[in-house]
Formats: sequence, structure tokens, C-alpha cells
Amino acid sequence: MLCPREERERLEHYIVGAYGVLADSSRGRLKDEEECSIRTCFQRDIDRITHSKSFRRLKHKTQVFLQPEGDHYRTRLTHTLEVSRLARTVARALSLNEDLTEAIALGHDLGHTPFGHAGERALTDACGHPFRHNEQSVRVVRLLEKSGKGLNLTREVLDGILCHTSGTEAFTREGRIVRYADRIAYINHDIDDAVRAGVLSEDDIPFELRLGLGVTHSRRIAALVNALIQYGQRTGEIGMEPEIAAQMNALHDFMYEAVYRNPVAKGEEGKCEEIVRFLYRHFMEHPEKLTGEYLLIADRDGKDAAVCDYIAGMTDRYAVAVFEDITVPKSWSKY
Repeated sequence: MLCPREERERLEHYIVGAYGVLADSSRGRLKDEEECSIRTCFQRDIDRITHSKSFRRLKHKTQVFLQPEGDHYRTRLTHTLEVSRLARTVARALSLNEDLTEAIALGHDLGHTPFGHAGERALTDACGHPFRHNEQSVRVVRLLEKSGKGLNLTREVLDGILCHTSGTEAFTREGRIVRYADRIAYINHDIDDAVRAGVLSEDDIPFELRLGLGVTHSRRIAALVNALIQYGQRTGEIGMEPEIAAQMNALHDFMYEAVYRNPVAKGEEGKCEEIVRFLYRHFMEHPEKLTGEYLLIADRDGKDAAVCDYIAGMTDRYAVAVFEDITVPKSWSKY
């Protein structure tokens, strides 16, 4: 009698198409370990990511608007969940491995700094070398989680996380889907949040883009997801027809000028960048003030790596709290 994992692996041979990755054909993990009797290797990766501390911290990390008080703005966590759902929808339609796709999507932003891309820029400026959140995400799951043991994810998931941004494409189609799903998700939910914040109105979006992609949030997402699916069904590859890809890129360019560089939406980012730079300088000068696990990292990988790891792992509010603890005088408490 087959165990549940073996039953699922057998079923995948019928539901995953020729271009998908079968769990029982995975390239494996960096460290060999006994298989789970219930879950496939990719289902196991999903669970390891969702039960990790770095995944939970995403709920208090900025997506676009810093520490919003409104209940309905996206955070880095809700962004991740939206990417996951879009990517899984596309994978299902193209008969690819949904579990592998979901694992990559859930892990793609685990290495993001506090304060979104402002934190990433500030840390790059402070440390003097490029700090890239996709590379940090891989570092988190390989070396930082579980007190330095890492999550020991499959090679397919590690590659998809690393390659979810521009540059080298993932070696699996599932990983390439996540790159597109990430872009589709953030462009569209950032429009939604910007409208909610009063920074933008739907009518501000260029008419030709509303005509081509749709006049509402749901219609734009549907148009882009359908374009991805139709291209995949026609060619067997992950991509879009040049015309609709150009429209998506034009919408991104519009958002870059209207929101991502908007002085109203981004007016506080300079302060956040100063916090990150200050924290980097402080802990480089006082590495003994790092917590225990980061002292071990400093011994193993160097002080710069340990300080970057510590700051990148902070939530927005924790970074502010640490900054205030260092810089704001404390009241005398004895009466």
C-alpha cells in the first residue's frame, strides 16, 4: 500500500504536464534527509516557509505605504499571499506543479528589509555593496532560519526565490511564473492602495492603458493573468505577447512616476533610510550589542554580514524601537 506522499506523487504523473516538475523527480535538497510519508518535497517546503519566523515578520514590513494605520493597506505579507494565489492559478491552468509554484511564491520576499525598497537602498548605501532582497531571501532559508540550521528547501524552490527579480531566469517554469505573478500583483495592488490613500485616482491612469488592460483592479489582473496563460498554452513557455507586455511595463512606468517617486506617498522614506543607515553604523561599531545568534554569524561570515542580517530581519516597528532605544534618553524611574 502506498503512503499518502507516494499516492500524491503518482497522481502528479497524470495532472502535471510535460513541462512541469514532478516532486519525485526533484533535484533534491542540499542536505539529504528522510522523506515525509504524507507530504511531497514541495508541500513540505510550503509548510517550512509558512511556519518560519521570517514569514511571520512579513506582516509588519512595508509594501509601499509606511506603517499604514488603515486596516486595508497591503503589507509585505499580504503581497506575498496575493503573488501566491496568482502564481498558483497560472500553474494550474498550464498543468505545472502548483505546490512548487506556491513554495517559491511564499518564500520570494523573506529577505526583504524593513521599510520596503527604501530599506534595501539604505542598507546598500550603508554597507557599500549591493544588498539584494532576493539573495537575502535565499540566505534566510539556507543559513538564518532555525537558529542557523536553515530550512533545507529543495533546489527548485531556492532557485525560484533567487531568480524572482530581473536577471537570470529560474530553471523551472514554475519559478518563471512567480516572477510574472510578483509584478502583476504589486503593480495592481499598489494602484489600489494609492487610490485608497488619495495619492491617485483611476482616472489618472493613461486612457490607452485602461482601454487595453481594463478600468478596474480585477479586470486588469484578469487581463494580465489570461495573457500569461494564453501565451503559455500557445508556446509552452512563460511570457506574454509583446503588445500586452509593453502595456504592463507602461503601467509600471506610470506607477513609478505617480506613486513610487511621489513626495506625498514617499515623504517619510528619507527618515526611514536614515534609521537603517544609523543602525548599520551603530552595530558595526558595537557588534557586541548584537543578539547571540548574530554574534555567531559574525564569527562565521564576518561583521558586515551579521549586521546586514540583523537589520534586514527587522520589522518596521522593531527597527524604529531599536533606533529609539539607542537615541532617545530614558526617564529616571526611581522615586
